[in-house]
Formats: sequence, C-alpha cells, structure tokens
Amino acid sequence: MEQTFDKKHADLTRRIIGAAMEVHNRLGPGFQELIYQRALAIELPHHELSFVREFEMPIFYREQQIGTRRVDFLVENIISVELKALTKLEDVHLAQAINYLEAYNLEVGLLINFGTPRLQFHRLQNKRFKP
Repeated sequence: MEQTFDKKHADLTRRIIGAAMEVHNRLGPGFQELIYQRALAIELPHHELSFVREFEMPIFYREQQIGTRRVDFLVENIISVELKALTKLEDVHLAQAINYLEAYNLEVGLLINFGTPRLQFHRLQNKRFKP
C-alpha cells in the first residue's frame, strides 16, 4: 500500500529514515512509542534536520475548527512523521497518516514503525495537496 512520493523531498525523507534506522539499530523493538519518539528527537539533529516534536495542528470541517491533532514530528516544516511501536502495521494506520497529511495540507509524510525486528517505514504523499 506504499504510495509514490514527490522526488523533491527524497533527500529529506532518506535522512529521516536514516535517523530512525539508527534509533532502531541501537534500541531494537519492544519499547513504547514514547521511548522511540524521545530517541528520535535526539538523533534527528545528528542528521542535520530541524523539527518540532508533537506539533499541534488544527482540524477543520467546513471552515470550522473542530479539534486539534498532534503530529509526532514536523520535520523542516514540510514533512509529517508519525511513529508507531506495533508488532504489525494495519491499513488503518496508513490511512490515518494519509488523513493527517490531507487535514494539515502537507505534501509528504512518513509512517515509521519501530515495533518489528526490522524497521518499517512508508513514504506517503498527499494527492490533494494545495500549494
């Protein structure tokens, strides 16, 4: 179910995935999501990436704000990064990450799962992105 992504963000997504791989290589699977989030916050600067952790974004319906959602990381102000620590990713997790891209009008996102023996990641593109 992995989607194609805009090549102009390939370098950034590759660096983010590299940072996540370093965290996964050092910690392995089995921790709670928060532990991986904290470790990734330490690792991202080593890959020369700026970010905001738990960036709160409003959710709108018919031009009315109906709530907020926190994305785990907003990297370089353009890429959302959602983390999971699950033994198995389901289609609903991918759909949720794509939904956040659409709700926030972000072009590219990553869904990264630390809960398996081998790091899982999906690059996602918002096909409804409005520049």
